[in-house]
Parts: sequence; structure tokens; C-alpha cells
Amino acid sequence: MTGQRKLIALDADDLAVISAHVQDAAVNVGDIIWRQSEKRLVVGMSRLDWDQTISGEVTPRRLVSALRFDRVLACKSRDIDLETPDIALELFGIEFHAAEPPGGSVVLIFAGGGALRLDVECLEVELADLGPDDLTSDAGTEASGLDA
Repeated sequence: MTGQRKLIALDADDLAVISAHVQDAAVNVGDIIWRQSEKRLVVGMSRLDWDQTISGEVTPRRLVSALRFDRVLACKSRDIDLETPDIALELFGIEFHAAEPPGGSVVLIFAGGGALRLDVECLEVELADLGPDDLTSDAGTEASGLDA
């Protein structure tokens, strides 16, 4: 990896770009950290390096990344057992549903019908790559969980 990516989303179009980068990311429930007093949600993940995959590399590579949401007023889950940290999830994508500007709801959609809904004052999201996922299988197609 030549440089570590950092993306910031302040509107729905920006969030769509981040959503594309985290599509099919592996997330362990234990790596979803809700800091209510800080109005922040952080999601650790192992995501596909889509740039490397699109460039024609034979073996897909995964990156350890952190997805941070600030100015979060509430965090609710559906069909995700937040008390079981070892459960593996697959993130399908992220949507923004506007309410009274600049606020709304951010929905993280997971395989199997799971979802997280974040009520936000405004969109303030950051995706930061931390480095290659050394826990990836030799084939590079499955990610092991992230250590907390």
C-alpha cells in the first residue's frame, strides 16, 4: 500500500463514496464502539482494497480501517447482538436519510438484515486506513476478526 487513505464525508454524496469503499467489509461486533458521552461511534473493520482490486491485482488485499461518526445523538441496532463481541458481520453499505437540516439518520446495513441507525446532528464521518490486514487468509478472500 503506497499511502493510507483518509476520506471525510460532510454530505450525502461524500457518504456514498465512503459507502463504496467499505462495501463487503468484515466487522466484529466487538469492534463497534459507541461512546455516547462523546457523541461518537467508531467501527473497526477489515475492508477490501477496492483500488488494488480494480487495478487488476490477482490476489485481493484487505486493509484494517476505522470508520468514525461524530455528532451522533443516538445509536440503535436491529438484528445485531451487541452483547456478543465475537459475532462477525458483513457491511453492505451506508445510507443517509435527511431530516431537519443538517441532521438526519445514518444507516449501516449488514448481511442478514442487521442494521445500525445513527441519529446525527449533521454528517461528520471519517474513514481512515490503518494498514494491511495481516490476519487475512493466504487466499486473501476471507478476513479474520480484528482484535479490540
